Amino acid sequence: MFTFPDKIKESLEDFNKFAANLKKGVENLASIDEIMVGHSDHHESCGSCRKCLRGCTEKELVYQDGKRKLYRYKQRAKKVCHVPILIVYALVNRYTMLDLQPNRSMIRNLLDLGQDVYLIDWGYTDRMDRFMTMEDYIDGFINDCVDFIRAQHQLDAINLLGVCQGGTFSAIYSALYPEKVKTFIPIVTPIDFDTKDGLLNVWATSFDADLMVDSYGNVPGELMNSAYMLLQPFTLSVHKYINMVQIMEDANKLADFLRMETWIFDSPDQPGETLRRFIKDFYQGNKLVKGEFTLGGRTVDLKNITMPVLNIYAELDTLVPPVSAKALEKHVGSKDVQELTYPVGHIGMFVSGKTQKTLAPKIAEWISERM
Repeated sequence: MFTFPDKIKESLEDFNKFAANLKKGVENLASIDEIMVGHSDHHESCGSCRKCLRGCTEKELVYQDGKRKLYRYKQRAKKVCHVPILIVYALVNRYTMLDLQPNRSMIRNLLDLGQDVYLIDWGYTDRMDRFMTMEDYIDGFINDCVDFIRAQHQLDAINLLGVCQGGTFSAIYSALYPEKVKTFIPIVTPIDFDTKDGLLNVWATSFDADLMVDSYGNVPGELMNSAYMLLQPFTLSVHKYINMVQIMEDANKLADFLRMETWIFDSPDQPGETLRRFIKDFYQGNKLVKGEFTLGGRTVDLKNITMPVLNIYAELDTLVPPVSAKALEKHVGSKDVQELTYPVGHIGMFVSGKTQKTLAPKIAEWISERM
């Protein structure tokens, strides 16, 4: 009687399992409703059910200027800190990464710890934003939001938390308006752009930003996404979809995967003039740490950041190399600078199981110690 060699038998078993997962996955795909990320109509009763797939913590619009909005999240626990947190996300992708679903939400975790949380929603860029500058975003809307919150709570200063590019904007703001910032918390934030540790940093030194912006006006989000995927082409374009088949038989895991995919490709176009200057002044000129960057005619001196700083970065980050984020400590004027690191990637900082139990509690504890 013919018998299969062990390796062939093992391969056939793997293939049969792959096929079974794929078959079950197709059935699950047919039963899953449209994936909703950050949906404003989410209600508590739907929890994390697979049918709802929204996972967005309840919030209310409290201030607006055109398409740019300021939200305040509804209180979920007894407030333990009278100074609110303002979250400034990047212009790239959407803030919903911070509140992707009930069991993966930094925002919800902060609220459950008694923090008062506000967040800026930059909206979706259109042709009207073609000539929006960093002054418009930082001196304009960020400052307006800070002043609104200060007035609402009758405070001199608030806690400022910036994410990625939003962290760079927040660092600039903290240096220009230190009297309005009680504590500064940058997360996966690029500060020193002169590094070869990240492929994006290497590429950006050769970008013709003028040609790109002059040609496109606003730079398409799809173009930005393509560039990010090329940083890890096999992992982000092939490998993850092969791995998807392995979890397709589990409807909840499949829904989590699709929710993440929905977020990844929800990419606003980038305002042309702001992106032009971000590339030329930071990636190519590294002007922020050199003390050469100006905003509204004022030189931005990071030594003016004298408030307490909690610098949080990801050890496996391919978008913001750890060395770029860690550089903040040696350039600020604060005597109270702490670092918090996790063995995760850029997005893993907000969705990884390694961070869900400890990131928000450590932020909340650090803030409380300084109130």
